[in-house]
Amino acid sequence: MPSTSKHDWLQGAYAKATQRAAERRKVFQTTGGVPLEPIYGPEDVASMDPLRDLGFPGEYPFTRGIQPTMYRGRFWTMRQYAGFGTAEESNQRYRYLLGQGQTGLSVAFDLPTQIGYDSDDMMASGEVGKVGVAIDSIDDMLTLFDQIPLDKVTTSMTINATAPVLLALYVAVGKHQGVPPEKLGGTVQNDILKEYITRGTYIYPPKPSMRLITDVFRFCKDTVPSWNTISISGYHMREAGSTAAQEIAFTLADGIEYVNAAISSGQDVDEFAGQLSFFFACHSTFLEEVAKFRAARRLWARIMKERFNAQNPRSMMLRFHTQTGGATLTAQQPENNIVRTTVQALAAVMGGTQSLHTNSMDEALGLPTEKAVQIALRTQQVIAYENGVGDVVDPLGGSYLIESLTDRLEADAMEYIKTIDAMGGALVGLEQGFQQREIQEAAYSFQREIEDKERVIVGLNQFQTPDEPVSLLKLDPTIGQRQVEKLAKLRATRDNAAVAAGLDRLEAAARSTENVVPIMVDCVEARATLGEISHRLRQVWGEYQPQVVI
Repeated sequence: MPSTSKHDWLQGAYAKATQRAAERRKVFQTTGGVPLEPIYGPEDVASMDPLRDLGFPGEYPFTRGIQPTMYRGRFWTMRQYAGFGTAEESNQRYRYLLGQGQTGLSVAFDLPTQIGYDSDDMMASGEVGKVGVAIDSIDDMLTLFDQIPLDKVTTSMTINATAPVLLALYVAVGKHQGVPPEKLGGTVQNDILKEYITRGTYIYPPKPSMRLITDVFRFCKDTVPSWNTISISGYHMREAGSTAAQEIAFTLADGIEYVNAAISSGQDVDEFAGQLSFFFACHSTFLEEVAKFRAARRLWARIMKERFNAQNPRSMMLRFHTQTGGATLTAQQPENNIVRTTVQALAAVMGGTQSLHTNSMDEALGLPTEKAVQIALRTQQVIAYENGVGDVVDPLGGSYLIESLTDRLEADAMEYIKTIDAMGGALVGLEQGFQQREIQEAAYSFQREIEDKERVIVGLNQFQTPDEPVSLLKLDPTIGQRQVEKLAKLRATRDNAAVAAGLDRLEAAARSTENVVPIMVDCVEARATLGEISHRLRQVWGEYQPQVVI
């Protein structure tokens, strides 16, 4: 007789099958250690109220997507994170990608740019142009976007400690092109809290860093209304080893901290919340990742409505960019990374992302080649145009497993948020090392599973083959010297008195409560350098000294 309930099936047909032949693993579980049952049914979502917990696409709580039509209206923005060497070289890559069908830019900056040093600074030696493009002044920025109309594309800039300076440079380039600030669209990452937690490209202590972020909020509300003022990032925490639930929790906890800071600075939640955006990783556990995005969207909507009393539905929408998992890529058998990236990109689309970057197959070995970048972009295009997954909104919605996982991830993330709230918020938590320790423990557990072969990574710990030579992108070794020469020319030809006056105004504003971002725009238009601006602020605020987390 056929089973009449899940319990009957587990005790009957399933139990007999496992007695005849043992399953391939003793325990099946998510990345966070949540056991996965062999089958899910109505019993697993019995407490779910479809209208309360799911709603409809484009309506609170946005579980099923933030737009009613989602990809039936238009596809997600296809961005390829790119930038290396000089502005000239990166500009060529951007124009190539746009010519291949990319629909948005995503800029990678080198380490000196990220932490506020000019290319001729001793601290920049050996790092200029290595992991991203070197940007020292408006001259570099003009070259970076040469022949790229800023009123026709949106640009995402992965920059944090120096985010206000890069935003000021972007606004200045727009003016040079005849594009007013209100016509500019894009995102500046501007998320300093996750830098303290995992990534490390900070400059100033937390208090002035948070002040810079809220200054950007105010500036964009008044001047660049279509700009996303922050990309609150879980990506780097996931890459550092967090679980899916931790990624949701620590990202949204940072978001809560930013909202509180903006409100404390006198801003109304509905004036700035609609310009917040988020950034998540997408790893290879396909079903968990789809559920993660849905859970994050619902949890943020509830936080904004219930905790912050947001009234505008846009203030409750979690709009996010996704990047496939860089940490999942292997140097061994790099062609396998094409498959990994495809699965991850598909999960991001099924989870309702607004923007997507697909990693290139050779990124575990070096900066991506043009061919590898093209394959990564084509991966998105095949998903968009050939397989039809975007033809239905939230195509996995209603799956017993997906809804059960969504509920569990939301609940687990909320427990973390409550713990962080009890500590006094995300900033206090990271100062005590809470988020760092949780991520370290999760990363250690994951690595042990790989080493013990409890978790198979194809080509790494199973199915190995001898390494084969791979063609890698070669950087020009004279990049640093060329940047130094450009800076010398800039300092010799600009109005240095105007630069000094602008930097003095910036310092005075930093010592007061005046918004520093408009003054930064004036400084960069006068051809002050990124390093000069950052050093002047260092004189006022000092540098952050991290604590060792044990």
